[in-house]
Amino acid sequence: MKSVCLIVQNVYDIDRRVRRKAEALVSAGYSVDVLALAPAHGKGTYTLDSVNVYTVSLGKKRGSLARYFFEYAAFFLWVFVRVLLLMRHRRYVVIDVNTLPDFLIFAVVPARWMGAKLILDMHEITPEFYISKYGIAEDSWLVRLLQFQEKISFDCADYVITINEPIRSLLVRRGLPLAKTIVVMNAADEARFSSSSRAAAFDDRSHAFVMVYHGTLTRIYGLDIAIEAFSMVHEEMPGAELWILGSGPEQGALAGLAQERGLTSKVRLVGQVPSADIPAWLNKCDAGVLPIRRDLFLDFAFPNKLPEFIIMGKPVLMSRLRTIRHYFSEGALSYFEPNNPADLAKQMVRLYKDRGLRARLTARAKQEYAPIRWEVMRQRYLKLVEDLAGSTRPMTESSHTTEMSAAER
Repeated sequence: MKSVCLIVQNVYDIDRRVRRKAEALVSAGYSVDVLALAPAHGKGTYTLDSVNVYTVSLGKKRGSLARYFFEYAAFFLWVFVRVLLLMRHRRYVVIDVNTLPDFLIFAVVPARWMGAKLILDMHEITPEFYISKYGIAEDSWLVRLLQFQEKISFDCADYVITINEPIRSLLVRRGLPLAKTIVVMNAADEARFSSSSRAAAFDDRSHAFVMVYHGTLTRIYGLDIAIEAFSMVHEEMPGAELWILGSGPEQGALAGLAQERGLTSKVRLVGQVPSADIPAWLNKCDAGVLPIRRDLFLDFAFPNKLPEFIIMGKPVLMSRLRTIRHYFSEGALSYFEPNNPADLAKQMVRLYKDRGLRARLTARAKQEYAPIRWEVMRQRYLKLVEDLAGSTRPMTESSHTTEMSAAER
């Protein structure tokens, strides 16, 4: 049995992208190890769904650039040593390194000398991430340094995965050879949203119209924009409610904003919900809302939650971001201008009043999602690993189907 190792500086249990890949590899007959951060239960080594997980108790207490550097350096050194020890008896055929940081790929270079092929899965675009998070000038020396380490990182890998076509195009312009990269989208595993999991897990009260957000409550996701928008038009939407599922640093501020706007009975801050219960909550709603702010980094975002709404057959109120517009047309999502509560408010009323529109949006979104659904991405990823493990030439731009943009459709 061939062995594959995945590396991610995150808690494996909650990293849906890495878990999907690891479980796909197991189902394809590989032995799979993961190197990650320790979860809440604190076990150093454990097995989850036939995946062997090795962890380090490092935590994620990021805030300053210095703290980021410390955590990155500590994890880098741990991976360097751990992979060398594991390679003595595991002899991985492929090691899949998941960013951030990009330079984590260099921690496994000795494994290449021992026969492993290296994949770099670039979850984020590092320069844009730091520009967005810290307000660094685009022409600063630090951004140039980040672009340099990005390039030497993807040059070091045997193959590079990006998470969507706009990001791949950006990286190609920055020097990534097109022939050594493919896209594996952040598609949702439809098995998690099967009909058997849709039974209601809570009260059966009926509502005229329910909008739902589920995920982390941070400023970039724009929940304050959603509350402001709802406050403008809630009187035009009798019986409508906004449910916010999740926790995060903005939870208290969002509760305060809802109270200030007189919406405490209409904005429901549910709190953290177990992952297994999400399908039941989504089944209860009439529309999803993803009011992500726009900036240089977020314009490339493709939130995991969007496919989940589409799979569950719910129309989505969506910020008009570059990457989303690449994949979905105006007839698939209820777009509004990012950072614009008034435009979102208009779209809320539009969906509330037109059941037929909701049905048309849902049908079109499912149609346009089909080429990038998880089963397609799963087969693409497994084919790449198979080719690398067999030392054959991996698929190139001409040997796999590139997803059509919304404009091309």
